[in-house]
Amino acid sequence: MRKELSRKERLFCDYYSKTRNSREAAFKAGYRILPERAAEKLMSRKDIREMISQLDEMRKAKTADISAGLRRAAFGSIADAIRLMFDENLNPEELDGLDLFCVSEIKRPKGGGMEIKFIDRLKALEKLQSLAETEREADKNPFVEAIEKSAKAVFSGE
Repeated sequence: MRKELSRKERLFCDYYSKTRNSREAAFKAGYRILPERAAEKLMSRKDIREMISQLDEMRKAKTADISAGLRRAAFGSIADAIRLMFDENLNPEELDGLDLFCVSEIKRPKGGGMEIKFIDRLKALEKLQSLAETEREADKNPFVEAIEKSAKAVFSGE
């Protein structure tokens, strides 16, 4: 068993993790001659499958972090921003404890007062929905999809 994957093998793992298409991943990684056969050989190796699993887990973690941030932007409280606006006696320790995640900009105009702009919640919700749709697409199994399409074709012909 090899200790370290070659550059082409790492590229294959990365492309496969993104596309779930072994032939396409092999071709993009540089296996130009008979990419189907190269993909089959690569997928039969335990170290390749382990690398793909690791990449999948990293992608899930990144997606979870993004999703959490978008949820916080879409549904987060603005209470601390309002407190900042109206409480003129906040000390530095209290300022550090304020949750201003949903704030995109704070201004103090020359005439006095304070302007606070918030993150666009509608955009955050749209991005969250888009991310959820992308996750659903990635979770689909091509084999199951093929069976579903075949079943629809059979039943629609009746």
